[in-house]
Order: sequence, then structure tokens, then C-alpha cells
Amino acid sequence: MRILPAALLPLAALVALSGCEKAPLYVDQAVVRLSPNAESPSAGYFTVHAGADPVTLRAVTSEAAVRVEMHDSVVKNGLMTMQQIDHVDIPAKGVLRFEPGGRHLMLWQVDPSVAQSGKVTLTLLFSNGDRILVDAAVQKTGEAAPAPASAHSNGMQGHDMMKDHDMANMGNMAH
Repeated sequence: MRILPAALLPLAALVALSGCEKAPLYVDQAVVRLSPNAESPSAGYFTVHAGADPVTLRAVTSEAAVRVEMHDSVVKNGLMTMQQIDHVDIPAKGVLRFEPGGRHLMLWQVDPSVAQSGKVTLTLLFSNGDRILVDAAVQKTGEAAPAPASAHSNGMQGHDMMKDHDMANMGNMAH
């Protein structure tokens, strides 16, 4: 049996623990689609990749908007409506998509300067205490909406009934 010098023990411990790291929680594909009408809300989309543990998305905030709400698009009595949601559970290693026609953000009174900067910083707050800041690319009026992901991702993405919806008419949808 070989004995390690005392000076190498901390290094050996770090190497041994490096294989024990949990998969990280992260966010990507963040986009804010600006409304053509300053009086109507803009929409936000992103994808959350859960780590090794289940987690709940509790809120999303942004200093670039007066108010940010999470919504889900659902069909009620044959009509497409939006419902505000206060949290979304994400299973371990799950993928949660906020995308056109499903879950999405509504951002009211977005600072007009974001059109020039090309980004909106979103802060996502999770049940495990994580606060993830992500820079969402700004899509101006007339630019194509982000394409919805495939329908095979752990059942966590929404419907694509509104994938080409007109942001100017978002205020006309029932809540």
C-alpha cells in the first residue's frame, strides 16, 4: 500500500469529489419579442434545463419592464385564453420551455432603450434559492418568432397553436 504525502491529500480529495458534482440548472434560448404597441405587453420565451434535482420556477423579474408575469396559453370552451401562473415545477433533468403558443412571459411597459441595446436581462427565481440572470435577445416588431421545440421533451412544453400569433392582438385574448 502506498501512502500519499500529507501535502497531496487536499488535492486528492478535490479530485475524488469532482466526480460527485450535480448537473447544473441553467437557462438558454432567451428571447423577448417586443410588442409593436407600447400599450400592449411584450412576450418572453426561454428554456430551463433542470439539474439533478427537481426545482420550481417561482418568478421572473426584469428591471427593463414595469411588470413581468408568467402565463400559459390554454383552450377553454373552444377559445384560446391565457392564464397567469405563479410557479412551474420542473422534474430532475427535465426541460421546461416557455415558447409561443404555450407558457410565456408577459412584460408590460418595456424600456424602449432595449431595442437599441438588443437585450433584456431576466432574473429567474427558483425554489432551491438559485437566481439565474440571463440576457434575452430582443426581437423587434416584424422579426420572426422563435420556433417551438419538438413535441417530445418530457411533456414540459406548451401547445403551438399560437406560434405565429400577432403580438399586437395579445391584449384581445381572454384572461
